[in-house]
Amino acid sequence: MTGRTVIRGGLVITASDETHADVLIEDGRITALAATGTSVAEAWTADRTIDATGKYVIPGGVDVHTHMELPFGGTFASDTFETGTRAAAWGGTTTIVDFAVQSVGHTLREGLDAWHAKAEGNCSIDYGFHMIVSDVNQETLKEMDLLVEEGVTSFKQFMAYPGVFYSDDGQILRAMQRSAENGGLIMMHAENGIAIDVLVEQALARGETDPRYHGEVRKALLEAEATHRAIRLAQVAGAPLYVVHVSAMEAVAELARARDEGLNVFGETCPQYLFLSTDNLAEPDFEGSKYVCSTPLRPKEHQAKLWQGLRTNDLQVVSTDHCPFCFVGQKELGRGDFSKIPNGLPGVENRMDLLHQAVVDGHISRRRWIEIACATPARMFGMYPKKGTIAPGADADVVIYDPGAEQVMSAVTHHMNVDYSAYEGKQTTGRVETVLSRGEPVITEREYTGRAGHGVYTPRSTCQYLN
Repeated sequence: MTGRTVIRGGLVITASDETHADVLIEDGRITALAATGTSVAEAWTADRTIDATGKYVIPGGVDVHTHMELPFGGTFASDTFETGTRAAAWGGTTTIVDFAVQSVGHTLREGLDAWHAKAEGNCSIDYGFHMIVSDVNQETLKEMDLLVEEGVTSFKQFMAYPGVFYSDDGQILRAMQRSAENGGLIMMHAENGIAIDVLVEQALARGETDPRYHGEVRKALLEAEATHRAIRLAQVAGAPLYVVHVSAMEAVAELARARDEGLNVFGETCPQYLFLSTDNLAEPDFEGSKYVCSTPLRPKEHQAKLWQGLRTNDLQVVSTDHCPFCFVGQKELGRGDFSKIPNGLPGVENRMDLLHQAVVDGHISRRRWIEIACATPARMFGMYPKKGTIAPGADADVVIYDPGAEQVMSAVTHHMNVDYSAYEGKQTTGRVETVLSRGEPVITEREYTGRAGHGVYTPRSTCQYLN
């Protein structure tokens, strides 16, 4: 550790407060805040002083939905834990929670061990794991209890992808009942995959093979239907529910209704649904394949309802679902058949900047930016106040953010290991300048000064966001 660091003169923004304060960091943790210019702050001595005058001092971003090195459709996501966590740091994110995958016929433990092996010693920021449960049986259910005890406290299930990750309603109910007992949180990919597969088959039979048909067959109504079904199954089980990558206004309405009933139901959306649309999926010359993800991009009119949901807290979290595949050689696997395009797009480096742009554009407040990108994800997945805030005792995961700097997003300048940007040419205001992870500088005035292996595995407690 590098002893004491003081960050002077910045506007410290958390989910609850904005204060002009100096921040004292010792041994990787925040030890004190004091109003800038006061005798207390002036008396602090340090080995390193960071001048944040005119800048924001914000908690490092917490991205609770990433897929590094994910096997999908005969290929792998193009970011490794090394390249992906480095890119995350460039974008002001200091903690990720990735998804370990249980394969059908294998145990949860085997899946978790495989992901630990991929990540260990390779990450430049801290990381945790959720567990994808693909094979619900009596042994799996017992294993869920053990995983919760050791800090893997959330389990993802899929109502989509029959034959790969899919669980039927009975399997989902059993897993929810188990999580109601052990304190785990079920995360749901809510799309009616059985019905979607019929529509895919019919579209291809009609010769509708272009990327835009990916969006047309994965209908908003089938996202809403699955969301409704997941909510009611969770209600029957007496379990909380977290619905991932909500993209459709009809699904937001289901979440809002359930929350109005007092249910512990939560929703996440992603930058791609807030800033992109089916217009991108329809781009010519197979360019639309760059935007194929599931749930799919929706027509533009859905964006306003997603922003509204973020303001009313019917949606609580913005994560990326970062799952990059290169256009050349990976997305191209689906030329002539949209169903073979690997699902996913890059975004781990763009999230904090895009959400700051949303502040500039008037969609959300500065504190809400920090709430949906840092504090609530940390609370939702049992990492608060170690992560997600700037307060004494918290890990010194701190970003010095220049709110006035302008940038243009581009594959030429980003650090994700993928050959395109989903936001190519987008002009945004606000940029990360310096990033500390547990007090260590990972990005120093726009230079990478971190190292693979600095990031450590972070066990999590159970959800801290329940009613």
